[in-house]
Amino acid sequence: MARRKTITREQILNAAFQVVATEGFAHFTARNIASKMNCSTQPIYLEFKNMEDLKLALFKKIGDYLENEVFSIPQIGDPLIDMALNYIELAQNQKVLYRAIYMENHNEKDYLNKFSYELFEKNLEASGRFNQLTNQKKHELFTGIWIVATGLASLMSGGILTPERKEIVLLIEKAIDNILKDNNEMLETLLFEKEE
Repeated sequence: MARRKTITREQILNAAFQVVATEGFAHFTARNIASKMNCSTQPIYLEFKNMEDLKLALFKKIGDYLENEVFSIPQIGDPLIDMALNYIELAQNQKVLYRAIYMENHNEKDYLNKFSYELFEKNLEASGRFNQLTNQKKHELFTGIWIVATGLASLMSGGILTPERKEIVLLIEKAIDNILKDNNEMLETLLFEKEE
């Protein structure tokens, strides 16, 4: 008679999530994950082909967590700015998880970029403000917001900067405005400033 499985795929993913959220990907090993579940490593390899297979499944779980528990929290009512504010709060409130996902070296950068851009497009559509943007402008807007939010997230999580929320919102809004300005208008602004 075959032994009944006592450790499920979901339990393994939850334990892997806990390891990464509290210790980072440097500690993402079968032994550490098994230790969280008080079992041997055997159930991990019964459910997953290898650790890379587990990591890919974990990133899907992390993506679901980010989309449903982190980036979906209403802040000021503008989906794009809310997304940036939630990203910054993740860096402050869940430092190890933030660093593991966005700063540590792992093989899931392509998945993370695709996930982030798709979430950005969803929020862009929900905002309703930028329906006429070209794909190039959307990409520029994504990159610009990402850079500003990451700079703020890093500086704030390290305690180097402590801006108030309204200052953060203003910085993000200014970044959006500058990115969306017509190139000719930006050139005129630069020339005008030089003449003064």
